[in-house]
Amino acid sequence: MRVDVAGEPVIARAYGLADRANEIANTTDTRFGIASGCKPFTALAVLSLIAEGTLDLSTTARSVLGSDLPLIDDEVTIEQLLSHRSGIGDYIDEEDPSLDLADYVMPVPVQQLATTEQYLAVLDGFPQKFPPGERFSYCNGAYVVLALIAERASGIAFHELIEARVCRPAGMTDTAFLRSDELPRRAALGYVEMDGAIRTNVFHLPVRGSGDGGIYSTVADVAAFWTALFERRLVSEAWVAEMMRSRSDDASDTSRCGLGLFLHKTRDVAMADGMDAGVSFRSVHDPAMSTTHTVISNTGDGAWPLTRALDDALDLT
Repeated sequence: MRVDVAGEPVIARAYGLADRANEIANTTDTRFGIASGCKPFTALAVLSLIAEGTLDLSTTARSVLGSDLPLIDDEVTIEQLLSHRSGIGDYIDEEDPSLDLADYVMPVPVQQLATTEQYLAVLDGFPQKFPPGERFSYCNGAYVVLALIAERASGIAFHELIEARVCRPAGMTDTAFLRSDELPRRAALGYVEMDGAIRTNVFHLPVRGSGDGGIYSTVADVAAFWTALFERRLVSEAWVAEMMRSRSDDASDTSRCGLGLFLHKTRDVAMADGMDAGVSFRSVHDPAMSTTHTVISNTGDGAWPLTRALDDALDLT
């Protein structure tokens, strides 16, 4: 975990083990999977393409997808995908009360999901839940569709696009879509409790993430991301304002939804979070107070007690 004030770390702590079998401890520069914490990066890649005129918020998914994913309504736009208002069917529907992320939820062997185009195999076959734009409904699949759109429109592989449009200009040198079956030094294994045993999450998640999740990062890189975003090094001031403008005030009891970012219920505070098998992540940035707090864990629930305590300590409840 890490707390930054005015761009400088004031607290940085690490707990637990990155590799239980080899008793390798987590450190403050351990690289963790951050699950849906990468959705803001996907949004920024798309917005950068809009800013240069390659796409538009009103561009329809159909105009880029062609005949792929025919159950997506022809009127679904990039803006609706970014703001979780597209209504498309989701391949991992977090509104399903029976969903257990500790289960093996991927419908194809996870090693077959290494490129964004390969995700077509899991995105297809889900009908629209409601007409485009009708209401908010959190959607993982929407962000994989956005990754497909960005890749096809730019002609640049999605993972390379994130590196070029987000990581490099933000100075995020330890952030990348790593393969779970060849993790480098300083990368933490994710752990899941199943059948009374603690196991790694290597069979639970795609071998390499895409637009909805799966990037690896560090607490320092996440802090660098917020600094770069609000210093307008990633997109212009106008586009930062668009990201921070609520499209759904009722995203949850505690948050609103902008473009790629969740927002505090009553304040202009930006939030990113993620949860998956063997992953929990939350980062909160208050631009007015120049404060950031980030907690990343390599278990599915490890981040939540500490991030709630930091909310209380920094008056962000």
